[in-house]
Amino acid sequence: MRTRTSLIALLATSLATGGLALASAGPAQAAVIDVSTTAQLKSALAAAAPGDTIRLADGTYTGNFKATTPGTATARITLTGSSRAVLTAGGGYGLHLNGASFWTVHGVTVTGGQKGVMADAANSVVIDSVTVHDLDMEGVHFRKSSRNGILRNSRVYDTGHDGRGMGEGVYVGTAGDLTDRSDRAQILNNVIGPGVGGENIDIKEGTTGARIIGNTFDGSGLTGANFDDSWVDVKGNDVLVEGNKGSRTTNNGYETHTQQSGWGCGTVFRGNVSDLTGATGGKQLAINVTNSSESCRTTVYGSNTVTGGKGLTNITVTP
Repeated sequence: MRTRTSLIALLATSLATGGLALASAGPAQAAVIDVSTTAQLKSALAAAAPGDTIRLADGTYTGNFKATTPGTATARITLTGSSRAVLTAGGGYGLHLNGASFWTVHGVTVTGGQKGVMADAANSVVIDSVTVHDLDMEGVHFRKSSRNGILRNSRVYDTGHDGRGMGEGVYVGTAGDLTDRSDRAQILNNVIGPGVGGENIDIKEGTTGARIIGNTFDGSGLTGANFDDSWVDVKGNDVLVEGNKGSRTTNNGYETHTQQSGWGCGTVFRGNVSDLTGATGGKQLAINVTNSSESCRTTVYGSNTVTGGKGLTNITVTP
């Protein structure tokens, strides 16, 4: 049910009270919209305004869901529910935030589509405590210069079901497109894997300033196809990878690459714990740096540790 104070009602009240309410009348108040059906959810997404909260009852919502109206920095729009509020798509995107900046998505489950949660040209999106699983391709994608996106406290698993050796857990940017400046993505305290058909996280060239902190990676879905042989692949600039734990990989834990000149530089690895037990690839390094040079530095601190495999890294370790 939608509850929003209308400007017409305020004007009527002001007239009835001799103008007192008219003096205090302001913008329409934020609404809480309680939703329990697919039709209600689609309507609520289409009608959402800054400050609104869309509150999902437990149940299954079948279809592809899209939001296009942005919130504001001071009046975010929130879509919230428990993990038992399940958005199930038969294809396409489960939840598409298309230009929907300043949205918070909290608690819900997204499953069954081509991709799970897609942010396109949507800044300052917060995806918090969601579950994303059983998808043909990637789980969560920040794309088309979706800046300052946050994914935190969430679970992503069983992606890449189309069998092409793709389907990353989290994907930032667009391969080969330096105009996609999905900068300053924060990927914090998530559990990614098992069954992720590409890297757990892929940071693409053209993006800058990603922060990958406190996550737990399970690479049991890696196949080695399309070079997906590590938990994290960094091709963007100035990325911090800190305090993560990873296990089960076909080859390495983390990798850096230069796919476009001047990119894949400035990565810092600090305090990551890697278990490479069972790895069978050629290098079997916790941190495989493919592009370190004077003009494209990578820093690997001694606080990183590794169990199994053939070593910590292939560059000089910084104390």
